[in-house]
Amino acid sequence: MATTATDSAISLFKVLETGDAALAADVVGEAFHNREAVNAPGAAALPGPAGVLASGAWMRSAFADLRFPILGTGVDEEQGRVFVRLRMQGRHVGPFVLFRDGKLDKAVPPTGREIDFEQIHVLTVRNGKVVGHEAVRDDVTMLGQLGVFPPRPAVAGRLAAWKLTGRDRRAAAAVSEAASAAASVL
Repeated sequence: MATTATDSAISLFKVLETGDAALAADVVGEAFHNREAVNAPGAAALPGPAGVLASGAWMRSAFADLRFPILGTGVDEEQGRVFVRLRMQGRHVGPFVLFRDGKLDKAVPPTGREIDFEQIHVLTVRNGKVVGHEAVRDDVTMLGQLGVFPPRPAVAGRLAAWKLTGRDRRAAAAVSEAASAAASVL
Protein backbone atom coordinates (compact mmCIF):
# COMPACT_ATOMS: atom_id res chain seq x y z
CA MET A 1 0.00 0.00 0.00
CA ALA A 2 1.26 3.47 -0.87
CA THR A 3 2.10 5.58 2.16
CA THR A 4 2.66 9.03 0.61
CA ALA A 5 1.31 10.97 -2.34
CA THR A 6 4.62 10.39 -4.12
CA ASP A 7 4.38 6.63 -3.46
CA SER A 8 0.87 6.62 -4.97
CA ALA A 9 2.08 8.56 -8.01
CA ILE A 10 5.02 6.24 -8.62
CA SER A 11 2.78 3.20 -8.12
CA LEU A 12 0.54 4.44 -10.94
CA PHE A 13 3.44 3.80 -13.35
CA LYS A 14 3.94 0.31 -11.90
CA VAL A 15 0.28 -0.37 -12.79
CA LEU A 16 0.95 0.78 -16.38
CA GLU A 17 4.03 -1.48 -16.57
CA THR A 18 2.40 -4.57 -15.09
CA GLY A 19 -1.39 -4.36 -15.34
CA ASP A 20 -1.63 -5.17 -11.62
CA ALA A 21 -5.35 -4.72 -10.90
CA ALA A 22 -4.94 -4.97 -7.12
CA LEU A 23 -2.33 -2.21 -7.14
CA ALA A 24 -4.58 -0.11 -9.39
CA ALA A 25 -7.45 -0.47 -6.92
CA ASP A 26 -5.09 0.50 -4.10
CA VAL A 27 -3.61 3.68 -5.62
CA VAL A 28 -6.16 4.97 -8.17
CA GLY A 29 -9.29 6.78 -6.98
CA GLU A 30 -12.72 6.03 -8.40
CA ALA A 31 -12.92 9.62 -9.69
CA PHE A 32 -9.62 9.31 -11.60
CA HIS A 33 -9.56 11.30 -14.85
CA ASN A 34 -6.82 10.98 -17.47
CA ARG A 35 -6.61 14.13 -19.57
CA GLU A 36 -4.17 12.34 -21.88
CA ALA A 37 -6.58 9.56 -22.90
CA VAL A 38 -7.54 11.39 -26.11
CA ASN A 39 -5.03 9.37 -28.17
CA ALA A 40 -5.83 6.05 -26.52
CA PRO A 41 -8.63 3.49 -26.99
CA GLY A 42 -11.98 4.56 -25.55
CA ALA A 43 -11.64 2.38 -22.45
CA ALA A 44 -8.61 4.43 -21.37
CA ALA A 45 -10.95 7.38 -20.74
CA LEU A 46 -12.99 5.42 -18.20
CA PRO A 47 -12.85 6.89 -14.70
CA GLY A 48 -11.05 5.12 -11.88
CA PRO A 49 -8.69 2.17 -11.97
CA ALA A 50 -10.41 0.76 -15.09
CA GLY A 51 -9.07 3.58 -17.26
CA VAL A 52 -5.54 3.13 -15.94
CA LEU A 53 -5.65 -0.61 -16.57
CA ALA A 54 -6.92 0.03 -20.12
CA SER A 55 -4.14 2.57 -20.76
CA GLY A 56 -1.51 0.11 -19.57
CA ALA A 57 -2.88 -2.70 -21.75
CA TRP A 58 -2.85 -0.34 -24.76
CA MET A 59 0.80 0.63 -24.19
CA ARG A 60 1.97 -2.90 -23.38
CA SER A 61 0.31 -4.19 -26.57
CA ALA A 62 2.73 -2.02 -28.55
CA PHE A 63 5.83 -2.00 -26.33
CA ALA A 64 7.46 -5.06 -24.77
CA ASP A 65 9.41 -4.56 -21.56
CA LEU A 66 7.54 -1.30 -20.95
CA ARG A 67 9.12 0.60 -18.10
CA PHE A 68 9.06 4.07 -16.60
CA PRO A 69 12.29 4.79 -14.70
CA ILE A 70 11.73 7.75 -12.41
CA LEU A 71 14.20 10.63 -12.80
CA GLY A 72 12.74 12.92 -10.15
CA THR A 73 9.63 13.94 -8.26
CA GLY A 74 8.26 17.07 -6.67
CA VAL A 75 5.21 17.73 -4.52
CA ASP A 76 2.86 20.70 -4.26
CA GLU A 77 1.12 19.79 -1.03
CA GLU A 78 -1.19 22.81 -1.15
CA GLN A 79 -2.64 21.73 -4.53
CA GLY A 80 -2.32 18.00 -3.86
CA ARG A 81 -0.13 17.48 -6.90
CA VAL A 82 2.86 15.27 -7.52
CA PHE A 83 5.19 16.02 -10.43
CA VAL A 84 7.01 13.02 -11.87
CA ARG A 85 9.83 13.27 -14.40
CA LEU A 86 10.55 9.92 -15.99
CA ARG A 87 11.62 8.06 -19.10
CA MET A 88 9.35 5.79 -21.10
CA GLN A 89 11.28 2.80 -22.40
CA GLY A 90 10.46 -0.40 -24.26
CA ARG A 91 10.72 -2.24 -27.57
CA HIS A 92 8.11 -1.63 -30.28
CA VAL A 93 6.83 -5.18 -30.95
CA GLY A 94 3.11 -4.64 -31.67
CA PRO A 95 1.09 -2.06 -33.58
CA PHE A 96 1.16 1.32 -31.86
CA VAL A 97 -2.36 2.51 -32.51
CA LEU A 98 -3.24 6.16 -31.99
CA PHE A 99 -6.81 7.38 -31.80
CA ARG A 100 -8.49 10.76 -32.25
CA ASP A 101 -11.97 11.39 -30.93
CA GLY A 102 -12.38 7.66 -30.31
CA LYS A 103 -11.57 6.70 -33.89
CA LEU A 104 -8.46 5.28 -35.51
CA ASP A 105 -5.97 8.00 -36.35
CA LYS A 106 -2.84 6.01 -37.18
CA ALA A 107 -1.39 2.56 -36.60
CA VAL A 108 2.38 2.28 -36.61
CA PRO A 109 3.36 -1.29 -37.56
CA PRO A 110 5.90 -2.95 -35.24
CA THR A 111 9.45 -1.82 -35.96
CA GLY A 112 11.39 -3.77 -33.34
CA ARG A 113 13.02 -0.48 -32.36
CA GLU A 114 13.73 0.65 -28.81
CA ILE A 115 12.07 3.77 -27.45
CA ASP A 116 13.57 5.86 -24.67
CA PHE A 117 12.32 9.41 -24.12
CA GLU A 118 11.39 11.80 -21.32
CA GLN A 119 8.00 12.75 -19.97
CA ILE A 120 6.71 14.91 -17.14
CA HIS A 121 3.47 13.88 -15.44
CA VAL A 122 1.32 15.96 -13.12
CA LEU A 123 -0.78 13.76 -10.86
CA THR A 124 -3.47 14.98 -8.50
CA VAL A 125 -3.58 12.90 -5.33
CA ARG A 126 -6.41 13.00 -2.79
CA ASN A 127 -6.57 10.81 0.32
CA GLY A 128 -3.65 8.71 -0.91
CA LYS A 129 -5.19 7.96 -4.31
CA VAL A 130 -4.38 9.36 -7.73
CA VAL A 131 -7.47 11.12 -9.11
CA GLY A 132 -6.04 13.16 -11.98
CA HIS A 133 -3.38 12.85 -14.65
CA GLU A 134 -1.93 15.17 -17.25
CA ALA A 135 1.43 15.03 -18.98
CA VAL A 136 3.99 16.76 -21.11
CA ARG A 137 5.53 14.12 -23.35
CA ASP A 138 8.22 14.28 -26.00
CA ASP A 139 6.17 12.36 -28.57
CA VAL A 140 8.20 13.77 -31.46
CA THR A 141 11.31 12.03 -30.10
CA MET A 142 9.36 8.77 -29.69
CA LEU A 143 8.01 8.96 -33.25
CA GLY A 144 11.52 9.74 -34.47
CA GLN A 145 12.84 6.66 -32.68
CA LEU A 146 10.15 4.61 -34.45
CA GLY A 147 11.13 6.12 -37.82
CA VAL A 148 7.75 7.79 -38.28
CA PHE A 149 8.83 11.42 -37.93
CA PRO A 150 10.33 12.57 -40.12
CA PRO A 151 8.96 9.69 -42.18
CA ARG A 152 11.55 7.21 -43.37
CA PRO A 153 10.65 5.70 -46.74
CA ALA A 154 10.43 2.11 -45.46
CA VAL A 155 8.21 3.07 -42.53
CA ALA A 156 6.04 5.35 -44.70
CA GLY A 157 5.54 2.44 -47.10
CA ARG A 158 4.53 0.10 -44.26
CA LEU A 159 2.09 2.69 -42.88
CA ALA A 160 0.50 3.04 -46.32
CA ALA A 161 0.33 -0.73 -46.83
CA TRP A 162 -1.33 -1.21 -43.44
CA LYS A 163 -3.92 1.44 -44.31
CA LEU A 164 -4.62 0.03 -47.78
CA THR A 165 -5.00 -3.56 -46.56
CA GLY A 166 -7.10 -2.69 -43.49
CA ARG A 167 -4.48 -3.99 -41.07
CA ASP A 168 -4.63 -0.62 -39.30
CA ARG A 169 -8.38 -1.03 -38.63
CA ARG A 170 -7.93 -4.62 -37.48
CA ALA A 171 -5.09 -3.54 -35.17
CA ALA A 172 -7.25 -0.73 -33.76
CA ALA A 173 -10.07 -3.18 -33.09
CA ALA A 174 -7.74 -5.67 -31.39
CA VAL A 175 -6.08 -3.00 -29.25
CA SER A 176 -9.45 -1.54 -28.28
CA GLU A 177 -10.70 -5.01 -27.31
CA ALA A 178 -7.59 -5.68 -25.18
CA ALA A 179 -7.95 -2.31 -23.44
CA SER A 180 -11.65 -2.97 -22.74
CA ALA A 181 -10.83 -6.43 -21.37
CA ALA A 182 -8.19 -4.96 -19.05
CA ALA A 183 -10.65 -2.31 -17.87
CA SER A 184 -13.22 -4.95 -16.95
CA VAL A 185 -10.87 -6.90 -14.65
CA LEU A 186 -12.05 -5.07 -11.53
